[in-house]
Amino acid sequence: MTSKLYLYLAIITVWLSACTSKHPENTTGAAVPVSIITVSANDANIYKEYPATVEGETDVQIRTQVNGILEKIYVDEGAYVTKGQLLFKVNDQEYKEQLNNASAELLAAQAAVSNAQLEVDKVRPLVESKVVAPMQLQTARSNYDMAVAREKQAAARVADANIKLAYTNIKAPVNGYIGRLNKKAGTLVAPADADALTGLSAIDMVHVYFSIGEQEFVALKNALPGATLTEKLRQAPPVSLQVAGDSVYPQQGKIDMVNGSFEKNSGAITLRASFPNTQGLLRSGNTGKIKLSFVQESVIAVPQTATLEIQDKIFVYTVNDSSKAYKKSITISGKSGNNYLIREGLHSGEKIVTTGMELLQDGTLVQPGKSVAQKQ
Repeated sequence: MTSKLYLYLAIITVWLSACTSKHPENTTGAAVPVSIITVSANDANIYKEYPATVEGETDVQIRTQVNGILEKIYVDEGAYVTKGQLLFKVNDQEYKEQLNNASAELLAAQAAVSNAQLEVDKVRPLVESKVVAPMQLQTARSNYDMAVAREKQAAARVADANIKLAYTNIKAPVNGYIGRLNKKAGTLVAPADADALTGLSAIDMVHVYFSIGEQEFVALKNALPGATLTEKLRQAPPVSLQVAGDSVYPQQGKIDMVNGSFEKNSGAITLRASFPNTQGLLRSGNTGKIKLSFVQESVIAVPQTATLEIQDKIFVYTVNDSSKAYKKSITISGKSGNNYLIREGLHSGEKIVTTGMELLQDGTLVQPGKSVAQKQ
């Protein structure tokens, strides 16, 4: 019986020893070798992203300028067209007739001018010879002036008819891409229609619009050299555009416009960056994110690898004068490269652990300066 008791005690002792070896409490044992840094406040470059929308340099609504039946459509949706290219044809029969009538009226008016001139030429010598009264010459001249005026009116009607006839050929005002076709051939179209025939976007250069807060705008403006906003924009560094799928557009843009006022509700101001788009990769209506760089003054930065995330909170291990490590919660304001920028939680001169955190718990004695072998 006694021997069995000793055997049970021995088994329990071995089991407790094994459990203890798996969970070492190193608060009073040998110091754990770690690497540490002393943090300090410095200026840091930070990058922020802002939702953005893309618009063509010129976005045009293509509308008819005359009433009529849409006779022909010469382009397809999404096609690239050049300035002056024929897009649509409105039936022109009515406008050809108007031109013919106006031309006939002009010929009649020109004939009336000739007759009036003949009358003046006939009456003038008779007046000079005192055969007829001077009043007849004045009347002849008035009739001539009226004939000339009617001729000008007729010429204006011809010009107007020519313009309307030309409007039946609807051409591209700029180079660009055709949007959705809103009308079908055979449809009656008019200038007052709610829907345009289509849209046309000139996108060799695109404008990207985004908004930033007032404080960020002031920081951006103060960071740029120059006395006026125009001078500052000339000195602004290039910006990047992140498009769908988190890919970065291959060409950089330039901020070239700032809206004249802040939005009352959001307190933000709209900026515009222009990007070359010779390959047509961007289209009107695209969305993305503009990446801007700022200089944040006097901010503490710590490596992201020196932090721990526990239940949506971020911690670092600080080391006190007794070489003991304790977890400390930090609040970050942004990122700069591979570093977190600290808003709250750390002060200049504090020491934090950068490697070996996995061996630590609050109160662990550490030995700074020694490297910890990386786990394989």
